[in-house]
Amino acid sequence: MATIKNLQQELGSLSQPSKMPCYGFSIPAKNCKVGGKLSLIIDSVCFFCYAKKGRYIFENVQNALAYRFEQMFKLGFDIWADKMIELICKKEKSGFFRWHDSGDLQSVEHLKAIAKIANALPSIKFWLPTREYKVVQDFSKENEMPENLTIRLSAFFVGKSAPINLAKQNKCFTSTVDYKDSFQCNASKQGNQCLNCRACWDKSVENVNYPIH
Repeated sequence: MATIKNLQQELGSLSQPSKMPCYGFSIPAKNCKVGGKLSLIIDSVCFFCYAKKGRYIFENVQNALAYRFEQMFKLGFDIWADKMIELICKKEKSGFFRWHDSGDLQSVEHLKAIAKIANALPSIKFWLPTREYKVVQDFSKENEMPENLTIRLSAFFVGKSAPINLAKQNKCFTSTVDYKDSFQCNASKQGNQCLNCRACWDKSVENVNYPIH
């Protein structure tokens, strides 16, 4: 069994978003595929991307994001998944995990690896927000969605709904920004912390709305 130190040397460290009650895994926002296109469109959620400002632009943070991204492809998704299973098992004690506080899915193979990780760690609930709708659709054609993986298809535009029907067809859920008709994230009212809320991971919550930030 590898040590945490050795695993982190191969994978990069897990991210620790200040808002979250758990660890996460993040990669550069510049490598988002759909998000990269949306970032050029005014009023898209990605135009206001929080992962391209604040602490995310610090050199040490950018280096960490890039290293995780590079190692994921260098190792290959299957080996990467095996090593991530071991690292998350050793480090995550909260029972929750967040994918991509920066960045997004790269391919169906990437999502298959994330599903493999979830299936291997049934005691942990995983949350994955994504705008890579086609990746999710293609994955769902031949693969079962793990019970402990909550994928939320994120809305493209501020104040607009997310693809609810598409989400249901693929056993997913949704999230929006500045869209009033849904569960409202209260983190901004409680020191920008989740505290006891776990709505993002909760499959009984069909849509979570976030204030623009």
